[in-house]
Amino acid sequence: MGKKLRVAKQQNGTASEVGEDPGVSSRTRSGGRRATSEAKVQSRADGETDELKFPKQCRARHRDENGNAVESTMCHQCQRNDKGRVVRCTRCRTKRYCIPCINTWYPQSTEEAIAEACPFCCGNCNCKACLRLDGPLKKMLDAGLTYGDDEKLRHNVYILRMLLPILQHENQEQTLEKKLESELRGLSLSELKVQKADVDEDERVYCNNCMTSIFDFHRSCPNCLYDLCLICCREIREGHLQGGEEEVVAEYTNYGFDYLHGGKPRCQRLEGKVEVNVNDVATSDDNVKLASKWKAKDDGIIPCPPEIMGGCGNGLLELRCIFLDNPLSDLVEKAEELVQGYDYLEIQEDPGHRCSCFTSDGTVDLTSDKLRKAASREDSDDNYLFCPTAKDIQSEDLKHFQSHWTKGEPIIVGDVLETASGLSWEPMVMWRAFRQITNMKHGQHLDVTAIDCLDWSLVDINIHQFFKGYTEGRSDTKSWPQILKLKDWPPKNAFEDRLPRHGAEFMTALPFKEYTHPRHGILNVAVKLPDNILKPDLGPKTYIAYGVHPELGRGDSVTKLHCDMSDAVNILTHTAEVVLTPDQLRCVNKLKQKHLAQDKRELYSDSNVGKRCEEGKLSSICETEEADVALKNGCPSTLPGNTDQLVCEVNGLKSDSNHNNMDLSVDREAKSESTLTLQEKSVCNSTEVGETDGTMKRGNPGRKRKRRKHSGGVKSSKLKIEMDDLEDLTDEEVLGSPDNMSESNEINLDSALEGMEQAEGGALWDIFRRQDVPKLQEYLMKHFKEFRHIHCNLLSQVVHPIHDQTMYLTSEHKRKLKEEYGIEPWTFVQKLGDAVFIPAGCPHQVRNLKSCIKVALDFVSPENVKECLRLTEEFRVLPANHRAKEDKLEVKKMVVYGLQRVVKDLKALSRKRGSGGRS
Repeated sequence: MGKKLRVAKQQNGTASEVGEDPGVSSRTRSGGRRATSEAKVQSRADGETDELKFPKQCRARHRDENGNAVESTMCHQCQRNDKGRVVRCTRCRTKRYCIPCINTWYPQSTEEAIAEACPFCCGNCNCKACLRLDGPLKKMLDAGLTYGDDEKLRHNVYILRMLLPILQHENQEQTLEKKLESELRGLSLSELKVQKADVDEDERVYCNNCMTSIFDFHRSCPNCLYDLCLICCREIREGHLQGGEEEVVAEYTNYGFDYLHGGKPRCQRLEGKVEVNVNDVATSDDNVKLASKWKAKDDGIIPCPPEIMGGCGNGLLELRCIFLDNPLSDLVEKAEELVQGYDYLEIQEDPGHRCSCFTSDGTVDLTSDKLRKAASREDSDDNYLFCPTAKDIQSEDLKHFQSHWTKGEPIIVGDVLETASGLSWEPMVMWRAFRQITNMKHGQHLDVTAIDCLDWSLVDINIHQFFKGYTEGRSDTKSWPQILKLKDWPPKNAFEDRLPRHGAEFMTALPFKEYTHPRHGILNVAVKLPDNILKPDLGPKTYIAYGVHPELGRGDSVTKLHCDMSDAVNILTHTAEVVLTPDQLRCVNKLKQKHLAQDKRELYSDSNVGKRCEEGKLSSICETEEADVALKNGCPSTLPGNTDQLVCEVNGLKSDSNHNNMDLSVDREAKSESTLTLQEKSVCNSTEVGETDGTMKRGNPGRKRKRRKHSGGVKSSKLKIEMDDLEDLTDEEVLGSPDNMSESNEINLDSALEGMEQAEGGALWDIFRRQDVPKLQEYLMKHFKEFRHIHCNLLSQVVHPIHDQTMYLTSEHKRKLKEEYGIEPWTFVQKLGDAVFIPAGCPHQVRNLKSCIKVALDFVSPENVKECLRLTEEFRVLPANHRAKEDKLEVKKMVVYGLQRVVKDLKALSRKRGSGGRS
């Protein structure tokens, strides 16, 4: 940026820029030298005037070494003046952009547009200073929503009506436990004083049995601090305790690169084969026996469980509370009084009965421009989704939004990016912004972890190389598109900390901010949590992945079917089209034939792959791990030690090779270990990151409480996947001739190319209705063995068909689902600038049709809190190490603090208005 300059007033009132030292000439930003004070005095002595003619269109006025007025050619973007012609902004008259920077960083803008209003004036400048939010752009992050008193009253009473029944139910649960405790102590209910638990405000308390968060009443052992939630207390007294299920570990075998494309599975060296540990299984059975012996006494007293179950086996579990100063019963009483006081308000009317999408006779208004057809269900009025345009949204549209949202329907808001400043979401702009932020903090974060969608292995790759493949595409040695997706980027820190300017742009673009804004959304229950309370990580998070238009069937850029505990909004901020050439499409079609042949061999034969490997009936020599990784990435195997290397790590095993697209290096210890065993294991909680999921990581076993991070887990029992044995059949022997190839499995070259050229959207979404979940689960349990996951292994077992996140329904599976069970999802294409609202509890999956950058944010709407609680109950009975096990949201705590805030705000409004609800 150079020296700071101060503006001095000359005698005639003309402003000029001078250096810090008046006696020494200094350089101007345009590269010339300023005249010293002695030269200026001499010029005046010669009779020259101070009135210099500066260009009218330029307010940044400079003089050359002779004191003559000059126009600065310093580009605001690159801070250089040697790159040729610049375009000057006629609005601010201070900023200039050189032609190379315009072409590189603002390819969508014209010289005329920049001359009329430069990127800085428009608020979308992506230079270093602006990406760091220097200067006036900082106010964008602090810009909040303002609500009038009438709005506050209406929204708060709306939340009160939604949350009060939930709090009343929780209060009844606590009252029953208090009555039991008072009977055990021989006290009356009014005399009972529950002791406060020793819990800090920044600490999360979890049940040691089911891992569900504890928000208030629970039982705890005074000796070992073993905690048990009220649900588990009730279940153990009734004799059917759940939630303490053992860990399930599934092993996925790496059968080599050729196997990924329909080839024969590579055999394994016998000395490296990992078998099920019989001792572990026996220990697991012992745990089950001990758990069955852990019972409550006849009077309801619960002893502390034995040490093998996490307790001490000596003490008795005593009743404890967290909200001592403000009991739940008092809060319920105050809320009930307020509800009665606001009975006269019209907002008690169910918004689901007021929707302009229907005509007076109750049929869908097909003439509406705010509807998008997404399904073809018979005898159903929810085939069309509410799809307004962001700029057309008026204040009354909030009620229209609520009328669909209360029914559990997704909502699509189009062109949301047009409501923001227009900051570029180009990958290299984001990379540049992220790099500048980390460089300021003296850290380098240029390596990222990506997921290879072909076999779901983890790959460490330089972020510049990743973004290059994002726009240009990548392929392996068989010309199969290599689809990568970033996992958790930016890592660790918050999105707004690592990409502050893009974070501000995203917040500006959010539609229906009353629900979605993470700090000022009045209808976002998560916002109600106090500042001193540990909050869940609700985003925003970026999801960056490659994508191609044709459905490959294997290795597609997908987020597999899953269900989020909270509501979410997902905005498509950038797309890049990667076109497969006709030659590549032909290669893909040939490989798809091999994939189909492999599926038929393994699904419909009675023998087992693993056994044949042991018997040596397949090839006796196994190729090395590094050769497989090289083939996958389209690069020949090379010797280690290359100076231009990038690390590629696949599920803990690192391999080496070199190529112009991706360089791979060897981890010596991992390579040595891989010569002993070529089998890679993957625990069931190690899955790909979801489009709308916040965090996925599990912690260390044994912790019962957590500060900032939670961890949990128990001993595991291993389940080994046994695949069907194969006969030595050729593809043609299985499929017949290539003419018998399924038409749905083959990509038509002409239609594929035409579709890619004409496709507007970037991602294909499938979202299922909540009422269809039982039939969806039934279909998945019936067909789960037809799905492949890590290393393209067929699934051999399922814990939960949706929460496992191991299956993606292709177009063929969706056809069979409707044929067999009569259900179908809402299916639509997300276009650039579309914001997709996903209600909590709706299973969904996504496939990228192009390379995409999406930014997602979770929120908690009052309408869907009950659904969040239902999902919490589902998650609590999953195995201890399951990816969805941890109660990250803590919905019950949100409800308590949310109602506390609502009661406080309504009382303040009542005092301010002088009438209204009772105080």
